[in-house]
Amino acid sequence: MKGLKYYKNRPFADDFYCFILAVWRNDCNFVAQNKVIMEELYVLSARLVGMTDTSFVRYLYDKIDWNDHLICIKGSRGVGKTTMMMQRIVLNKWNEHTALYASLDHTWFSSHSLLELAEYHYVHGGKYLFLDEVHRYPNWLQEIKNIADYYPSMYVVFSGSSLLKLDYAVADLSRRCMPYTMNGMSFREFLKYQNHDFEPISLDDILIRHTQLSLAINKDIHVLPYFAEYLRHGYFPFYWSSPNTYYARLQRVISTVIDVDMPQAEPLEFGTLYKAKKLLAILAELVPYTLNLSNLCKDIGVNRNQILRLLDLLDRGQLIRKLYADENGFHSLSKPQKILFDNTNLMYALTSRVDSDTLRESFFCNQLAFDHLLVMPQAGDVLVDNRLLFEIGGQKKTYRQTSNIENSYIVADDIETGVGNKIPLWLFGFLY
Repeated sequence: MKGLKYYKNRPFADDFYCFILAVWRNDCNFVAQNKVIMEELYVLSARLVGMTDTSFVRYLYDKIDWNDHLICIKGSRGVGKTTMMMQRIVLNKWNEHTALYASLDHTWFSSHSLLELAEYHYVHGGKYLFLDEVHRYPNWLQEIKNIADYYPSMYVVFSGSSLLKLDYAVADLSRRCMPYTMNGMSFREFLKYQNHDFEPISLDDILIRHTQLSLAINKDIHVLPYFAEYLRHGYFPFYWSSPNTYYARLQRVISTVIDVDMPQAEPLEFGTLYKAKKLLAILAELVPYTLNLSNLCKDIGVNRNQILRLLDLLDRGQLIRKLYADENGFHSLSKPQKILFDNTNLMYALTSRVDSDTLRESFFCNQLAFDHLLVMPQAGDVLVDNRLLFEIGGQKKTYRQTSNIENSYIVADDIETGVGNKIPLWLFGFLY
């Protein structure tokens, strides 16, 4: 009876207390039924993990300290978070009784709790829980806190695709959880997937040794055709599973962020969601430095505060990127100086008239933003870490605008190799 009181006071769903009570009462039918239901998750986990390919592993895998007991992996939809969690199980040769993968959008969780799963896994010798799509489970934040408190020896890795919800939650878990953000594939990873393996290059190395580095890379491959491919379809790993339907799937990702994630973050009417999609389509064809809020408000039929609100949600959902003139003091309803896309593949999914300036700057900022501070300078296109000024353009780009500015560089598209302070655009795709 003492044991029953222990379980009754635990923060489980009532059905698990019934399970324990049934064990005490020898209600074999109830126990057997619940055990079968629970084992469905283990069978599914074993099947999915068994189908996981480990020939290509994303850059983030080696950056994660897997010894932390509570890890959050953030990232936009489709960048490979699920695959990496299952690769962790495969590469360590854990069986399903040691390490369990579960997606919280599974119907099992409509009548069972996450804590119930954690308890069952723990008492049956489980040490690792990999939880996916956590934002689909109503009380996930509180129950993950409980797991961290009540099972301190268990290792939990969780992930979700709704960045708009996950960012707030991770802040709430800051004392317990180590967060990581997974970006889409870099240009270097895109080449590696096609068996052209190069080491990452730091920003400082690119600035100092770009001529030698680019000559060495081009000795192995003709890089420019690959780079043109990458800009069109190289950012999301799911391209390789179905190239012919890539843009259709990418459009579904965009629609899910707008139709599902944004309303979960803030109350939005259906008409507002339609205007968000229209805004994206217009931005895809704009030259980056011609952003005009008044014209956008008129074209979309919203006021200034509404469009700034939409831009903020699209930015937090990793569809666009806002650049400000000053990194200090801005907030969600401040006017950004420039709007770019989070990645170039989104532009090709939204329009057939892709602006080359927006394309180049979107790529450059996407590859640097994961580890550097970017702001809009008074001269030039992008100021990095408050010390490095970059002017971005085509192969004929000159130093005219930045010739008298210290630590300034030209980033040129359509060139294999640069010289002096003129650096090939593609080389910045080797940062991770």
